[in-house]
Amino acid sequence: MNLKNDLLLRAARGEKTERTPVWMMRQAGRILAEYRAVREKAGSFINLATTPEMAAEVTLQPVDLLGVDAAIIFSDILVIPEAMGLPYEMVEQRGPVFPSTVHTLEDLQKLHVAEPETDLKYVLDAIKITKKGLAGRVPLIGFAGAPFTIFCYMTEGKGSKTFSVAKKHLYADPQFSHTLLQQITDSTIAYLKAQVAAGADIVQLFDSWAGILSPEQYRVFSLPYIKQICDAITEVPVTVFAKGAFFARKEIGELSCSVVGLDWNMDIKESRELIPDKTLQGNLDPCVLYGSYEQIRVEVKKMVGQFGTQRYIANLGHGVYPDTDPDKVRCFIEAVKEYSSL
Repeated sequence: MNLKNDLLLRAARGEKTERTPVWMMRQAGRILAEYRAVREKAGSFINLATTPEMAAEVTLQPVDLLGVDAAIIFSDILVIPEAMGLPYEMVEQRGPVFPSTVHTLEDLQKLHVAEPETDLKYVLDAIKITKKGLAGRVPLIGFAGAPFTIFCYMTEGKGSKTFSVAKKHLYADPQFSHTLLQQITDSTIAYLKAQVAAGADIVQLFDSWAGILSPEQYRVFSLPYIKQICDAITEVPVTVFAKGAFFARKEIGELSCSVVGLDWNMDIKESRELIPDKTLQGNLDPCVLYGSYEQIRVEVKKMVGQFGTQRYIANLGHGVYPDTDPDKVRCFIEAVKEYSSL
């Protein structure tokens, strides 16, 4: 099916665009009253994410209500550990919690490489339903967590400022660490390939906890696994977003991905110099959207001016915060469209 709006895919491939495409991480979520209504009906986050019709409904909402240039399938990065045999719970006000964690090579015997067609069928079904609902209006983004970020949750069992339990394993038991990282990588490759087969037009890897590693550790315990995934996904463009990994931008730019996502701490001009041959994505501080409409427009104009309108996908430097006013979000999206049009 030909897309009516293929700006995101053209930008990802480095082709000329008449304006910069724009979408937002966490655009399908609590900023929208319509999302909250579906979430209430679902009863829980996990029920919403695992019910394909509901997941598709909230995936489509930002396209209809905000005017973004792409939909991103509503799911969670932690579906991978669950599919490998390590289930999680989503606790209100606390976030994800794993009742069991893994710490030894023996623990890993209980896990298996995820089989997407059975273990993650609900995500694939949601993608298929969403594609029908989109009817070619905009592309659909699939995603997964990067192996190190998933490793953090599987060993720590919950979110953390330091992930010291996870990092302890890297030093104390590198064999365990590499074995688990490889299992996660194999699961993620299978999962992303299944998402593409179901209809995802582009996929994004989220390395949310990249910034807790030293540059040396990042090169040993994260980059090689991200590289395997980038090398394996050849059917569609791949975006790598490694939050906090400002020190690894050059190496990330050398991966076989099409797009590199930047957080708001990464200088735009410097990033262009370090990553000259890729499309960049980002990187407005989500807190800018708490400012006045005029402030938002000023910051967007400055951002687009620094990135330039080509080989660029406009986004925030991380997910939109749940208490952001949807009208401020619309202001951001409209400002990108206005300031980047040729």
